[in-house]
Amino acid sequence: MSKIALVGAKDIALDRLVASDANVRRIKAGVSVEDLAEDIARRGLLQSLSVRPVLDGEGEETGKFAVSAGGRRLAALKLLVKQKRLAKIAPVPCIVKTEGIEEEDSLAENTMREALHPLDQFRAFKNLQDAGLSIDEIAARFFVGAQIVRQRLKLAAASPKLLALYVAEELSLEQLMAFCVCDDHARQEAVWESLGRSYNKEPYTIRRMLTEGAVKAGDKRAVFVGVEAYEAAGGVILRDLFQHDQGGWLQDVALLDRLAREKLAKAADELRAEGWKWSEFAIEFPYGHTNGFRRLPFTPPQISDEEKERYDAALEEYDALSDEHAGSDELPEDIDRRMGELEEIIDAIEQRPAMFDPADRARGGVFVSIDSNGALKIDRGYVRPEDEASIEQQDDENSRRSGSGEARSAPNSESTEAVSPGEADEAEGSPKLSDRLRTELSAHRTIALRAKLSADPEAAFLAATHALALTIFYGSAQHSCLDLTLRSAPIGSHAPGVGDAPATTSLQEAFGKWQLRLPQNPAELWGWLIAQSAEDRAALFAFCVGFGINALYFPHERRSAAFDHADRLADHLALDMRDFWTPTVESYFGKVTKAQILAAVREAKGEATAQMIDHLKKTDMAAEAERLLDGSFWLPEDLRTQNVDAVAIDATLGESDKEAAVASDDDLPAFLAGGETERTVPEAAE
Repeated sequence: MSKIALVGAKDIALDRLVASDANVRRIKAGVSVEDLAEDIARRGLLQSLSVRPVLDGEGEETGKFAVSAGGRRLAALKLLVKQKRLAKIAPVPCIVKTEGIEEEDSLAENTMREALHPLDQFRAFKNLQDAGLSIDEIAARFFVGAQIVRQRLKLAAASPKLLALYVAEELSLEQLMAFCVCDDHARQEAVWESLGRSYNKEPYTIRRMLTEGAVKAGDKRAVFVGVEAYEAAGGVILRDLFQHDQGGWLQDVALLDRLAREKLAKAADELRAEGWKWSEFAIEFPYGHTNGFRRLPFTPPQISDEEKERYDAALEEYDALSDEHAGSDELPEDIDRRMGELEEIIDAIEQRPAMFDPADRARGGVFVSIDSNGALKIDRGYVRPEDEASIEQQDDENSRRSGSGEARSAPNSESTEAVSPGEADEAEGSPKLSDRLRTELSAHRTIALRAKLSADPEAAFLAATHALALTIFYGSAQHSCLDLTLRSAPIGSHAPGVGDAPATTSLQEAFGKWQLRLPQNPAELWGWLIAQSAEDRAALFAFCVGFGINALYFPHERRSAAFDHADRLADHLALDMRDFWTPTVESYFGKVTKAQILAAVREAKGEATAQMIDHLKKTDMAAEAERLLDGSFWLPEDLRTQNVDAVAIDATLGESDKEAAVASDDDLPAFLAGGETERTVPEAAE
């Protein structure tokens, strides 16, 4: 078998070389001719050209050679000649072929050549960097951007285990790029191991796992502290060189939080120097952190005429520039700079702090935090509840001085389950009701208030607005008896028979009518409401709000402020409990002491009428009191409405005086009046 003989290259003058029509490369791809010319100028021609002699019509050589493989190199060389950087007769190493098919030579050179594996290129760049070349120098020599070099150097620095997987095609280039967001080889390999147990090996999953626990550079803490300050303190930032990472991820969250708190603490100290009693700082305060705090009054910062003119001019110019460049993807440099200057002028005036009275600052404070954009957020002018203790004590004192407030501040602990004769005598000296009865009475009053408020849209709006304002501006709704959560407090278990009360009947009838009007599907309710008149919506609002009334009294609860509001609301509604409740043996007289029965009769009918029944047993006294007070204006103190019942009581007392003048035994039933036998009842029988 004969040995293969290789054809050696020989130098041919450049001006004797021409492009061949047999060159299969027609489409431009890869490095441009200009870049290739620069590369040849730097390092010389690294690969010879494949040529064939050009023949004339008779088959004789003309002295010219057609380049069948290496057309781009030929074009680059001629470009250098045109630039006068290379002689036009410069010798070019060429392999001259005379046999075979010319097109086959060109095709073979382009297809049989295997492109460099990307990892080899990554490592080659790394070797060049290790040899002392900078990233910019490498980029210039291989006609790529500096970012491309950084990316390839980053890939070359990945875990050797991952690089081996990439070579074995068990790891895609996109996955390898995702792993390079982190430089820690151990962590890269740990993530790869965990992915082995997961079906999801997408690049975004890899990035998420590697950056888990880190904070994005756009996080408000990072913006507030500043990336430069974070890095100066030794913080590490994870960068993704292969896609837009918006500044990367700050890996040391504890360090970032410490730097943010230190900066906030410094700002809080500076604010206390303004004369505030206290200042609190936090990266982010929880929702409702000002509940219970009162906002201090303030006046807007003063601005001179000159400042106002400057502000108005800056705002007008800024708006004009914004409108002019509204459709621009990127502002011109001079416009961007000018708008920044205008923003500084506007902010300097708009962000001036409000003015507070020095005395208010001495008992108030400031909350310092970070807003959503990473800027310092300052909330001035809050007073803590303990700093207003004297005011609250004064309010409590005023409440105790009022009739209803005094009664509720010291709830009676008497039991009305059963009163023995001895206990009855002792109890007769006390005019106060038992807790159980007060709860029962409050149940009737609550259901009556609900009925009245549910039928009064204007009052319902007022009550709801009041309760909402208390919550939003004062942090607590304790001064309202309205429960806007609409947790309708259970009443039936606290007052037997309340289900049959007139107020309950009224509510149930109204409920049924609304139920018929409302759509069955709750998803359709909003659209239904939109289609209703303002009057209908207001009526429905009032009906719903009415169910939020909670004026129930319980001895273990201290809701004096809510009860005070219930009094004011009842007065506003002109609530007359006689429309909803009647004193009977079952509802009242059978549950109080003899002294309290006589006090009720005395108040409603006068002293003479009370004396008529003062000798009776409690059972008989209760029944007779119910008869005597039937149709009267009398109500227990807990059920009275100040303005409504004041008139009624005056009228009642006027009638009582007349009745007292003509009172006789005829006012009593036959079995209670007259003879000694009927009137002499052993005390033990009570």
